Amino acid sequence: MQKADEITQMVCHVCDLQDGEMKEVEVDQHKMLLVRSNGEFSAVGNLCTHYGAPLIKGALVGDRVRCPFHGACFNVKSGDIEEFPGLDCLPSYKVKVEDGKVYVTLNKKTQKVTKRVKEMSGRKPNICHTVLLIGGGPASLQCAEILRQNQYEGRIIMVSKEDVLPFDKTKLSKALNIESDKILLRQSDFLQKHGIEVLTQKEVVSVNTKNKTVTMNDGSVQNYDQLLISTGCRARSLQCPGADLENVRLLQSFKDAGEIHKLSLGNRVVVIGTSFIGMEVAGYLSDKAASVSVIGNSEYPYQKSLGQDIGKMTMKMLEEKNVKFYMKSGVTEIRGQNGKVKEVILQNGTVLPADIVVVGIGVIPNSDFLKGSTIEVDSRNAVVVDKFMRTNVPDVFAAGDVVSFPLAMFGNRRVNIGHWQLAQALGRVAGLNMLKRQTEVNTVPFFWTVLLGKSVRYTGYGEGYNDIVFKGNVEERKFLAFYIKDDKVIAAASLNFDPAVSRIAEMMAKGNEITKAQAESADLTWLQLP
Repeated sequence: MQKADEITQMVCHVCDLQDGEMKEVEVDQHKMLLVRSNGEFSAVGNLCTHYGAPLIKGALVGDRVRCPFHGACFNVKSGDIEEFPGLDCLPSYKVKVEDGKVYVTLNKKTQKVTKRVKEMSGRKPNICHTVLLIGGGPASLQCAEILRQNQYEGRIIMVSKEDVLPFDKTKLSKALNIESDKILLRQSDFLQKHGIEVLTQKEVVSVNTKNKTVTMNDGSVQNYDQLLISTGCRARSLQCPGADLENVRLLQSFKDAGEIHKLSLGNRVVVIGTSFIGMEVAGYLSDKAASVSVIGNSEYPYQKSLGQDIGKMTMKMLEEKNVKFYMKSGVTEIRGQNGKVKEVILQNGTVLPADIVVVGIGVIPNSDFLKGSTIEVDSRNAVVVDKFMRTNVPDVFAAGDVVSFPLAMFGNRRVNIGHWQLAQALGRVAGLNMLKRQTEVNTVPFFWTVLLGKSVRYTGYGEGYNDIVFKGNVEERKFLAFYIKDDKVIAAASLNFDPAVSRIAEMMAKGNEITKAQAESADLTWLQLP
């Protein structure tokens, strides 16, 4: 018998949807995603809980759908999030099949709900057990939430040097002047409700693993029973005369972003570095600054990571917005006046007038505070962990950009990768293993970069690729690139070619090998693109 607050409507005939297909349907003008998988029908929310992308344009493989924009995955039967980015699940709806017709039931009370938070416990004061999370980024937050979702009721403390609660750092270089309340991952009342303490503007300066204590920059000492190191990376500083002038800036924090935006308006900007941060900042400022000049040491931007052709295309995109490039060059000196930047001197003697210099030349793992401890770090100062996110010290785990971990699709060789999605995935694994729920890291890297409103998507791990196979046309800015090593596809990138990268990510996640011959074939039906 139907409840008074429910609406049930027929949405299609059984024959309208084949196995492995999905379609958007409506109940009482409310859109949802109807899926037929393994002979069963199910219905979930139609918008990704990360940035609201339409999942109908995503990749359906088995019982899960992968977002076409940033790669988040959801189980189509339960709506649960199974791969990141994003924090929340999809709402799910009751489905019944009768007389060859498919009916979906909607609850009026939750009609406008587009996200579903998994049930989480809180803290019980009588439980004397503390998990300390060093770092206020996605790995720490995901670890905290996975603990509460699995009924951990001890104390959770997150230590963050930021002056705001955990936020979406990926947005900073894409929109420097964004307001803090628009990028917070969770509001303070949510964190308080679930007993997740966040200590802002605090930094751990040392760890004593024997006594299970950490010391903060204010001299305070905190005990722990289990520890997560998720301190991320910091921007690499420029090493040249004048690098310490007032208007030479690094983009590391929410505060940095706002200051760079303010200092750049109507002024002459020089960006040093042509990888993801530098290029996104240059693109964002192209219509806000008086001039934008970009300095890179390679022939084209992204040359090592994405290849020459894509780099050349992105360079042309920004040049069309009057961004000037000075490639195959470097900075010998920054000259100032009254303590502020005046001009940048290049290796070939070129002088660039500048009011502000933004430096984006790579990152360094934040592990200096571990000196003197027994926690192992590698030659790059990344914290060494196993596939369970355990360090060499009992009860000490690590996750996120600060770690070197074994990547399954790279033959379990250790890698250090600074992707948002990966940080969340590693934080989840760390949390589950803290609870003795043995879980290995098994994720496929996925990231995106945005230039002038256009998004390049990337999946896999392209280290050591020796060939690129293109579909579409790079110059026309509609392409799919396969990165090849030993006649196998190890990574893929695209622009205006959705949901190709999401589908490739799902194939990689299932362990399906993609050959160079498949990539080169004129027939791409194996990709099942719309």
